[in-house]
Amino acid sequence: MTVMLVGGVSAPRAHHSIAGAYDSSRQASVDGVIAQFRFVSPHPFIDLKDARSGQMWEIELDNRREFEDIGITADTLKPGDRVTVAGSPSRQSANRMYGRRLNRPSDGFGFEEQGSRPRLSGRNR
Repeated sequence: MTVMLVGGVSAPRAHHSIAGAYDSSRQASVDGVIAQFRFVSPHPFIDLKDARSGQMWEIELDNRREFEDIGITADTLKPGDRVTVAGSPSRQSANRMYGRRLNRPSDGFGFEEQGSRPRLSGRNR
């Protein structure tokens, strides 16, 4: 008896090391306007237009599930929101960072990474 298995195999998307991709020994900060908030797994991203230079930044954030656990959704951050983001710059790409803290001055919304998880900050606590 011959058994033949047929099926597709796809390579899993690699989950990168934050420490390998971003330099936690240095800090970066950018004040700008959100162009897009991509609430995707495993990590959401913010495309942010720097208010001073006009350059676009790509901000990678903490784990999507951890944001959901504290009440952040795809509708929390919207295009046009002015925010300040601080975090670790990319080791290889200009205008890219791992965002560890975000503040939206218009309403006091914010979050910051404490340990390895995001926590609401500002008026949200």
